[in-house]
Amino acid sequence: MANLTLDPDRLLPADSTLRPIARELYDAVRGLPIISPHGHVPPQWLADDVPFADPTSLLITPDHYVTRMLHAQGVPLHDLGVGQGELSPEASRAAFRLLCAHWGAYRGTPVKLWFESELVDVFGLDLAPSAGTADDLYDAIAEKIATPAFRPRALYERFGIEVLATTDDPADDLRHHEKLAADPTWHGRVAPTFRPDKYLEPATPAWNGLVDRLGEVSGADTGTYAGWVAAMEDRRAYFAAHGATSSDHSHRDARMEPLPVAEAERLYAAARSGAITRDEGDALRRDLLFQMARMASEDGLVMTLHPAVHRNHHAPTFDRYGADVGADIPVAVEFTDALQPVLSAFGTSPGFQLVLFTIDETVYSRELAPLAGFYPSVYVGAPWWFIDAPEAMGRFRSAVTESAGFTKTSGFIDDTRAFLSIPARHDVNRRMDSAFLARLVADHRLTLDEALDTAVDLVVTNPRKAFRL
Repeated sequence: MANLTLDPDRLLPADSTLRPIARELYDAVRGLPIISPHGHVPPQWLADDVPFADPTSLLITPDHYVTRMLHAQGVPLHDLGVGQGELSPEASRAAFRLLCAHWGAYRGTPVKLWFESELVDVFGLDLAPSAGTADDLYDAIAEKIATPAFRPRALYERFGIEVLATTDDPADDLRHHEKLAADPTWHGRVAPTFRPDKYLEPATPAWNGLVDRLGEVSGADTGTYAGWVAAMEDRRAYFAAHGATSSDHSHRDARMEPLPVAEAERLYAAARSGAITRDEGDALRRDLLFQMARMASEDGLVMTLHPAVHRNHHAPTFDRYGADVGADIPVAVEFTDALQPVLSAFGTSPGFQLVLFTIDETVYSRELAPLAGFYPSVYVGAPWWFIDAPEAMGRFRSAVTESAGFTKTSGFIDDTRAFLSIPARHDVNRRMDSAFLARLVADHRLTLDEALDTAVDLVVTNPRKAFRL
């Protein structure tokens, strides 16, 4: 059986001139609190603080970073617990064996870094995953997660999390957030995030039913365009009252553009009758998203935008398992012209703040950094999803810093459903930013003191500012 160890200098520069500088920078930030302003951990886990069920449903099934790569190796998603509900002990163990047997597929990927960090740093295990170690690893993890030290709240404190943001439907009653807020034994901060995407896509089959539900929970008449706007304003206020500081948006493109009121009302009526075309739906969606930006300028919720993903690329997988199982694929995106209408309207408004994420790295230096380098309201979001990887983090800093500096970037976001991977993901980013800053020090572009201040800012100051935490 192979031993698993984590080199303390992993990801730091190999160059003997740079490594000591990077070590000093990393040592200054490694123990700072984790601020996680965008993620998908269910708030119920912390509200109810129940033990995790089994290793597979904790580490494999909810993490589409893990499952999509196994699927690419020919492993059916249902064999990994996706769409299966509560797993039997036999099914859970079988899925874990599949992961370990295919462990070589993860070589060179950030998933390997995260998962190995979980095994060593969270569980204290020294066995490398393999077909031969699968059962031993499974049994050791199962034994630990049955103890109080591995319940969600204990891990939240152990990980040093200062803020954890969830992602929530506008019609959600936020009862789990209310339960946490009312619990005198709870001292953390879990903030909801307003995620209205499905309510802004009027050409989709589910839209009318969703809008009906929106009207029920808000008390507004969503039969009309004005009623939809009023309902969204009501729900945003409800979220803000429950601690939300941001809204989150993801569509095929980044455009936000208002329609004449009469045209918006006409298209909205067509959508409510089920007669809207796809092109008309796109036009109305861009208007509705502009309304979200207008509301953000008034209520102060930070607007985060991460467009350009072809959702549910494999139709049979979506039909069987639904969304968010790893079948989303990036596409190219344009920001400069797409955002001109909304930034002309609100880009210098004191109440408006927009964080722009992308999976299309070509726009970092060409579009996003120049936008953030002019508009006080615009921040560039950290690499996420397909580019949440060490090399991409370095490319991000090189591409964005020259036009926007360090202060107009968001700080790291982990964007994860895998709770136990949060510290590993943040650690990778802290190491890579330390490596980048070390090069600037060695090139005499920054003093060591300036680099130390910047390293701390990237971990705590930037996310607090960008997400108004």
